[in-house]
Amino acid sequence: RSCNPPVGNLATGRTPVTLTTCGQNSTELYCFYPDQNLLHQVSHGCGQPRCTKCNANQPDNSHLPADMTDDFFANPVSWWQSAQGVHREEIRLDFETEFYLTHVIAVFKSPRPAAMVLERSQDYGQTWRPYKYFSINCTATFGLQDDLIEERSMCTSRYSDAVPCTRGEVIYRALNPANKIEDPYSPEAQDLLKLTNLRLLLLKRQECPCHGSGLVEKPQRFAHYAIYDLIIRGSCFCNGHAEESPGSVGFLREPGSCVGVVHGKCVCRHNTAGDHCEKCAPLYNDQPWKPGDGKTGAPNECRKCRCHNHADSCHFDLSVWLASGKRSGGVCDNCQHNTEGHRCQRCKSGYYRDRGKPMSSTEVCKPCACQPMGSANATFSRSWRCHPKTGFCYCKPGVAGPNCDRCLMGYWGFGENGCRPCDCARDCDQHTGNCFNGYDNEPFFNIPIGGRIPDLVQMPTNESEEEWKWNDHEQGFSALRHPEKCVCKEKVLGSVTDFCQMKYAYVIKARILSAHDKGTHAEVVVKVKKVLKSGKVKIARSNRSIYPESWTNRGCTCPILNPGTDYLIAGQEDSRTSKLLVNMNSLVKPWKAYLGKQVSDILRTGCK
Repeated sequence: RSCNPPVGNLATGRTPVTLTTCGQNSTELYCFYPDQNLLHQVSHGCGQPRCTKCNANQPDNSHLPADMTDDFFANPVSWWQSAQGVHREEIRLDFETEFYLTHVIAVFKSPRPAAMVLERSQDYGQTWRPYKYFSINCTATFGLQDDLIEERSMCTSRYSDAVPCTRGEVIYRALNPANKIEDPYSPEAQDLLKLTNLRLLLLKRQECPCHGSGLVEKPQRFAHYAIYDLIIRGSCFCNGHAEESPGSVGFLREPGSCVGVVHGKCVCRHNTAGDHCEKCAPLYNDQPWKPGDGKTGAPNECRKCRCHNHADSCHFDLSVWLASGKRSGGVCDNCQHNTEGHRCQRCKSGYYRDRGKPMSSTEVCKPCACQPMGSANATFSRSWRCHPKTGFCYCKPGVAGPNCDRCLMGYWGFGENGCRPCDCARDCDQHTGNCFNGYDNEPFFNIPIGGRIPDLVQMPTNESEEEWKWNDHEQGFSALRHPEKCVCKEKVLGSVTDFCQMKYAYVIKARILSAHDKGTHAEVVVKVKKVLKSGKVKIARSNRSIYPESWTNRGCTCPILNPGTDYLIAGQEDSRTSKLLVNMNSLVKPWKAYLGKQVSDILRTGCK
């Protein structure tokens, strides 16, 4: 629910500022009539006056501004008094921060002023606005109607009579039936109740009627303002997000301060922060800050950002908030533990996600372990050294392995420039490039579309079991079901010259039907739908096999060939075996009509 700090006396422990004080420069002689004579009149006169001296530098004879705001129970007869003869006096109370005002009570020792104004500032005294005008004649003095006649008028004559001549009160209530406020934290309520300074302008003195004409003493010795008590009731301004704290009742009592002083620093709830709970706590900015709703009681708590324990703070971003449909607008600050992103939800460059650990783990991002010689410097995202989800490295042409540390099948000569294609229809020795012979007794697996490729059951005679075992206990996956497991650096359609220089033996449009792992090589069954170019091997618009030379032990063809997808395929052929070959130099792109037309035009006019 929304919270409301308790009300206290904002004047307690704070000293008002006045224009004058009696005896400020030298001792003054002043006169007054004792309170009991004025409060309990036995005749029409005021009785005998008493005269004494005032000196601001003599404690026993001083009447300083601080005497208005001292404890009125402990010091009931202390008061502030102005210099003699002044008509305009100002009493100002400056606060160090923003507060909410509820009401003001001034108890006068002298007769109440015939005219005065109560004003407030909300910008530390830069500008002032009136709360209320007080006058025995509102129309004549301020040109305003009396609120005794017109309820919502800014002026009243209620507290301007000279009688009682002492201990007369002036009262102002910020919240009254005329000011109907349903939500005390709404902008309208803040405009009325919030203040940083309060000022009383005393504009016109008046004498007590009982003085009569037979004054023994000089009249100017009675010509002063005097106030016993100035009480300003209000509370901390906490936007509905603070109410109490240990050791105090709703507001902080700072060490060494006067008991009961209302300090302006709120003890915030609802995941808010700031002196006035005017903002969300550092890690709770996932939605816009709002004040508590004093009408419905809704707390309007600040919501925690989803930083997965990798950030100590976040900030609200309006564009993110709007893009999410006003569901989430938090952006995490300074992501730790090698994470990045609005929610520290991904690993930064050079690291990859450890799927065995929760996202909140401090060790969720592991550094890439790419073999420098086999890794490609330029990838489709230049900042990535390895795939951020799998940790697989981006390899140079013809290089294989999660860490790019060996040649792909069908390649040999691992070095600075990657690996070179075998001059064979199938695989060759990775160190010498010598071709392997025959396909006798090769295992045949019918792989369902999107299914897992089974473990290899027969190892090549020239390779060890260690070279073929699964890395980190992972199985092979088809590119269709787990595309993130297959990372290939594929050929792009460049300029006409680049395309023609490749001297492709065939160019076709084909749909991939199925993939088969033969242990030492792969066979992909396709349905040829269009023949753009053919060489010595005859190609019909029917089902036939093509042979990827780069079939990795992770179960991926390079370039990637997803079953069920139409591709533009341009590659070489082995005329001796009548096989269509696909390797890293082949052009393999998902079929697009414009792409087919572009290649047809190149074949017709560009390659001579």
